[in-house]
Amino acid sequence: MAAHDAWPLVCRLFAGGTPVLRVTLSPREVAALSVLGKAVKPTVVDQSFVLCPHCQQHRAQVWGDGRGGRMCRCPDCGPVAVDANDGAALALDEEWLRQKIRLALGIESRDGIDDLGDGVWRLGEARRSPVLLARDLTRVLQEPALLDRVRVAGGDIRVITPRPRTTRGSPFGAGVEWLALEERFTFYGGGIALIGAPSPSAQPAAADPATPVNGPFSADFKWATLPDISSTPIRFTDGQAKVLEALWSFKGEATTAERIMKRAGLDSAKPSDLFKIKSKDKGKPEPAAQHAAYGALVVTQQRAGLYSMPCAAGALA
Repeated sequence: MAAHDAWPLVCRLFAGGTPVLRVTLSPREVAALSVLGKAVKPTVVDQSFVLCPHCQQHRAQVWGDGRGGRMCRCPDCGPVAVDANDGAALALDEEWLRQKIRLALGIESRDGIDDLGDGVWRLGEARRSPVLLARDLTRVLQEPALLDRVRVAGGDIRVITPRPRTTRGSPFGAGVEWLALEERFTFYGGGIALIGAPSPSAQPAAADPATPVNGPFSADFKWATLPDISSTPIRFTDGQAKVLEALWSFKGEATTAERIMKRAGLDSAKPSDLFKIKSKDKGKPEPAAQHAAYGALVVTQQRAGLYSMPCAAGALA
């Protein structure tokens, strides 16, 4: 039953948008954590207040007991000892959620994610239909300009949000489709699946474009799966993918920047030029992940001016 409870927990964490104390989870939700893996991760919260470990009904201030331990005073239970686990918290990896929904909808990898602010994201376009993910349906209803910012000629808009407590029919007019997160998607096979999509038996199976094929890289080198750097596959630009594919083709052999860039068909002087973080992109997770991936995958011999990709050693021709 853990898999059955995994998706409701994801939806609850996304709707709340804040960490939750582990002690507040139900036994079934705790069991679901093993299924969700890196989608839900430990995080740090304010330890000056905790939920009463006895009744779990009141938040109480924490203080030292003078013996190296901690105590809180609950209005109902009185003084209660506080263990380290009483303040343990969890949070949803929302980047994981956004990327997996993109894959479920078949959004092209080259179409990036735009943060529109205050819990609203443009995930890209699925078959000419812009897709918005929002933490709260009310936010989109009260700010129709959000829809105008993403609207394209000849394409309807899809809005994905958790289902509010009360909703009557379709909240939007013509040209806008609402998908309730809890009802139209589900957790499946470590990812997210769209409910109501044609069954796999009715159409050819669509492979995940980020699936590793060449070592950590996807078939087109536009994605790399590097768990030590990112909990989700790292997406590369077209130019970066060409550089990585060229490096892979040398099968781990150290070679010059000129040979690499010539094989990649690019004008830059050296491979690292494509992975530099521009001033306008500082602090953004995607460029940072691309830069970190290059550093982890490519060995540079600066004095000799040589570059190699050790993980490509022994690659098939």
